[in-house]
Amino acid sequence: MLKEERQAYIIHQINLHNKVLSSDLSVQLNVSEDTIRRDLNELAENGQVLKVYGGALSKSFQFPFQEGNVYAKESKKDIAKKALSLIKNGMTVLVGGGTTMIELARLVPNEIQCTFFTISPLVALELAEKENIDVILVGGKLSRNTNIVTGSQVINELSDLRVDLCLLGTNSLSLDEGITDSDWEVVQIKRAMIKCSKNLAILSITEKLNSNQKMRVAPLRDVSYLVTDLDPAHPKLKEFAKLITVI
Repeated sequence: MLKEERQAYIIHQINLHNKVLSSDLSVQLNVSEDTIRRDLNELAENGQVLKVYGGALSKSFQFPFQEGNVYAKESKKDIAKKALSLIKNGMTVLVGGGTTMIELARLVPNEIQCTFFTISPLVALELAEKENIDVILVGGKLSRNTNIVTGSQVINELSDLRVDLCLLGTNSLSLDEGITDSDWEVVQIKRAMIKCSKNLAILSITEKLNSNQKMRVAPLRDVSYLVTDLDPAHPKLKEFAKLITVI
């Protein structure tokens, strides 16, 4: 594989999953970690990714308010519009972080009367623009890698909640493994969010379906709704639709 092809693959994986590890890329591309580190350094110098210890982060995920940065932005807007159909007046809604959730927060109608809890300061800022909703930011240590709050304090606060609906993005979703992620702290927070929710909606671009990360968040049976950028009748969603409601 040429260097240009290798780096294009790396950029795509970073945009898709927000974060990559040098060790994982080394296995996937069958090259040394030194080669991957050189690639990441070069991509970082060119302003295409953010280099961190052991890997790299997506610029679109870290700076979602910068125009043109967000990966698959139109698809995420479509997903956010669909997900709004799940939010009803009087609900208590728990919202995760990420660029799709920011798009959803921007689209929440002003007339909706709900209480929103969120682990994302960026999502909270968008929701705070709406006149008729209460916004409660769950407190904890802010993770620079994910722009959400993490830690035992967050898990303790979530354990006292009982919400009608949880809206979560995902790193990967598959029929066999369910929801998976690559960040241990994020896994713990997502598990706590799912545990306190009556219903769970996963919002995901289609590219993330039928893929797996190293750590399991929850089995597919815990998911009530899957909201994607495809028509619910699309063949790619056929097997998911047998098990959960696809929107």
